Amino acid sequence: MNEQKNTLKFNHFFFLWFGAAVSVAEILTGGLLAPLGFKTGLLVIIIGHLLGTTLLVLGGIIGTQERLPALVSTRISFGAYGSYLFSLLNILQLVGWTAIMVMAAAKSSNELTKAMWGFDAFSLWNIIIGALVLLWIALGREGGWKKVNSVAVILLLGVTLVLSHVVFHDASLFNIPPSGGMSFGEGVELCVVMPLSWLPLIADYTRFAKNKKSAALGSWAGYFIGSCWMFIIGLGAAIVADNAEPSAIMLSAGLGLSALAIIVLATVTTTFMDAYSAGVSLSNIFPKINETHLALIITVIGTLLALALNMEQYEDFLMAIGSVFAPLFAILFTDYFSLKNRNIEKDLLINWTAIIVWVLGVVLYYQFLKLDLFVGATLPVMLLTACIYRLLSACAITFRYLKNQS
Repeated sequence: MNEQKNTLKFNHFFFLWFGAAVSVAEILTGGLLAPLGFKTGLLVIIIGHLLGTTLLVLGGIIGTQERLPALVSTRISFGAYGSYLFSLLNILQLVGWTAIMVMAAAKSSNELTKAMWGFDAFSLWNIIIGALVLLWIALGREGGWKKVNSVAVILLLGVTLVLSHVVFHDASLFNIPPSGGMSFGEGVELCVVMPLSWLPLIADYTRFAKNKKSAALGSWAGYFIGSCWMFIIGLGAAIVADNAEPSAIMLSAGLGLSALAIIVLATVTTTFMDAYSAGVSLSNIFPKINETHLALIITVIGTLLALALNMEQYEDFLMAIGSVFAPLFAILFTDYFSLKNRNIEKDLLINWTAIIVWVLGVVLYYQFLKLDLFVGATLPVMLLTACIYRLLSACAITFRYLKNQS
């Protein structure tokens, strides 16, 4: 790795991840917690994000120390073919996220233009937002988001303050009783899964960090503060107005045309990361193709999908992400941090032990969702998966030792 590329500092990571968190999707997800009421919902948000953001940063540390993209690092545990499998799964989730982000922003933008000018053009907004994401990607890492993202996030911070005022100026919000329909554990899981969905991406950026500490602290602080804030805004809006749609909040604030620019800007800074990392994952399979070109292709596909999808299965989509990536990274973390296996074996095509444990972890995830534990499903599944993998790894080492002795 060329050391000249490792230039990203604390502020770059803070702005990057704060900008990623300030999005329509985060606000809408916070709105799903409304049945818990504000006080319980706030506790759920903090607990879930403490767990989820810490797991997210562990993945980033591997990227910084090894200077590897996120999905390439899975070769440590799963081998080359195993990493291809997870690259494909990650590409699917990132195409999904790209489509969801473009669609959600297009919907909000369309609601704004309908309210202000009677202009109804949802499909056109999909295309416009997709085109802006393409432009952001084309700017590149050094010429684009490293410089521009800092300015964008300062603007988004101002927007966040305005949204907070609109939602929380009425103190009666804090006394509205819970409506029921969601358990504490379900709420925690929703909050854990959102940062977990970034786990297959974070090392794509932390591999360019100047040092491990700045990358870890900047990423943790930026995402934790930004995502918690967005969830709280969505939670409050859904409780007070029964509507966490950002366009409605901004119209009530009298932002008008400014609201339109805000939603588009917030979407572009987040969706760029989804599309870019999908390109990085594809380059794990097709290393000769430029990752930026692949990211542009992903953006086009995601934009086209946005024209056909709906948001009804959004919560199921989040849980599917948790089922795949919680056990995957439990195994990688066990290898890297516990067993100290940190080298990619070039001759290892697939580690069947790791694959089998991962499949078991996926099954366990859905079983733990049914148990509805206080801490959600992700944490216990990751701990159990890690224990099983460590036990089987120890058995394999013992077997090889006895075989060599004989």
